Amino acid sequence: MHAKKFVKTAPLKSVLTLLLLSLILGGCSSFSLFGKRDLPQASPEGLYATAAEEYKDGNYKKAREYFSRVKEEYPLHELSVLAEIGIADSLYSNKDYEEAKDAYSDFISLHPINENVPYAVYQTGMCHYHRMEAIDRDQTETINARKEWEKLIARYPESKFSIMAEKMLKEVKQRLAEREFYIGNFYLNHKKYKASLARFEKIAAEYSNVGLDYKIENYIKEAKTGVDEEEKEKLRAMYEQGRV
Repeated sequence: MHAKKFVKTAPLKSVLTLLLLSLILGGCSSFSLFGKRDLPQASPEGLYATAAEEYKDGNYKKAREYFSRVKEEYPLHELSVLAEIGIADSLYSNKDYEEAKDAYSDFISLHPINENVPYAVYQTGMCHYHRMEAIDRDQTETINARKEWEKLIARYPESKFSIMAEKMLKEVKQRLAEREFYIGNFYLNHKKYKASLARFEKIAAEYSNVGLDYKIENYIKEAKTGVDEEEKEKLRAMYEQGRV
């Protein structure tokens, strides 16, 4: 059986930064979301607005520079916290998933009760998701994505990001089930029936309703038949040797 080729999807483009910007600056007459800004360039509002525009235009590295300036030059300003999310989002959208993961994790550690924590947890899972390997390779990133989304759903069941996480969780569970099936089928083809049975039974116990239920029933039966035949063969050999 050949490993299923894994094709990574395009990164989810966050609009949180832009939405927050419009909410915070919406009442400011000196700023136009679609036009030029009159705010001083060095003000936290001006820097943040420039960062948001750069992000919107796909200039993620430039956006990160401006978000970083907000954080470094105005650490006590309310926009500084949002700039931390902006930095993480810029890294994520630039496909720097390892660095983005660390940035989201730092945000969660520094602001554990902030309203944007569910979003940061979800995005942490997405960073792992985009680093997943094919099913015949190491599945550490897949497992880590699963952990993040299960944590999100458990802690913030009412969050809209938990709803999004449920959909993604089903996908990573299916991938993990396919991994177990791949290994189980390998053992079965090499007549290692006990090892294959353990894999198939794990799928039945931990990964129900991911599309493998019916197929697994047949493979479990085949593996059990193989185990029974192995036991009979052992008993026959022992009998012939006069050991029973």
